[in-house]
Amino acid sequence: MGEDRRLAAVVALAQGMAAAHTPRESWRAAALGACRALAGSFAALSVWERELGRLRVLVNVGDRAEGEEEFPGDEAYPVHQFPEIAEFLHERWAAGGEPNAWVETAEGPATGHPGYCHQRVAALRRRGRGCCVVAPLVLHGRAWGELYVARPAGAPVFDRGDADFATVLASVVAAGLAQSERLEEARRLAFTDALTGLANRRAVDVRLEEAVERHRSEGVVVSLVVCDLNGLKRVNDTQGHAVGDRLLERFGSVLSVCGAMLPGALAARLGGDEFCLLAVGSAADEVVKAADELCRRAGELELGEGVACGVASTEDAIGVVRSARRLFRLADAAQYRAKAVRAGRPVVAGREGPDDPVVRLADEPFGEGSAERRRFRGRLP
Repeated sequence: MGEDRRLAAVVALAQGMAAAHTPRESWRAAALGACRALAGSFAALSVWERELGRLRVLVNVGDRAEGEEEFPGDEAYPVHQFPEIAEFLHERWAAGGEPNAWVETAEGPATGHPGYCHQRVAALRRRGRGCCVVAPLVLHGRAWGELYVARPAGAPVFDRGDADFATVLASVVAAGLAQSERLEEARRLAFTDALTGLANRRAVDVRLEEAVERHRSEGVVVSLVVCDLNGLKRVNDTQGHAVGDRLLERFGSVLSVCGAMLPGALAARLGGDEFCLLAVGSAADEVVKAADELCRRAGELELGEGVACGVASTEDAIGVVRSARRLFRLADAAQYRAKAVRAGRPVVAGREGPDDPVVRLADEPFGEGSAERRRFRGRLP
């Protein structure tokens, strides 16, 4: 491959990774870009999981052999089967060595001491590949994993020039991975409550809009649990905000545990003493059961005074839900009623007959003299 073609391949790889929106897209772009740049038929990106002593495959692209999935859930190899991973990516790199790529071929020794050479060669033969080039990936000054590109049996074998080019590609991939990690962390922080580690209001708004759209188009059940943690102001006033923060953190943990009862539910802190659970696809009764458990556990916390909890589900008799705003108002109205009557269990919108007070409250127009509506001011979208 000429210098111009190789430069174009490097640029294409970098652009592909830069255009990725998720870690998976970034991994796939890296493997595809390297595969094309090296005229390979197959490529894989793997991460070195030190704590587990294994090399885990993140993505396989190109001509995959039987059993090779694009995004494998459990394809991993013990590092002891590949001693060069631990030796090169740890000891040699730590000692100042360069992360140079190397080439293996199916003609290499398949017997002898059970080292990495045996494993690599055996794998090439088993999958009908003739050679591979392996390039270590170094991120933030530490060994991160490897980039692997193979060619089929009968194709030209990778040479030293290919290995040197693979080393360059690996550095481009590492830079792309670092950028992807930074973007992912920025996204995480943008949608995470700093104190509790739960999702924040922004995350709820996005997910709820998507969920209600699915409800309108597919009929998926969407349920929202809105909670108001009782007694936080008293704790802050009498024991200090540090203790109040501890109460918020503990309730956040309780909310997370109860949310786990509902597959895929989003547990969030809306702000101050307000929290919520968003469940998509779970039956309304299952959501109420989780909310009931939440009330019970919150009442057992040594700090605070329990929780006021309201539930609204599209599966209940709450009328047509065309917007996230209406479902939020219904759940908030149910929570307001739970607080007003000091209910020890969740109040569920739409379960008190045709003239359900929660639905009536949620659907009333705003008015300056309406004390019941104060709860909604400044919070509903």
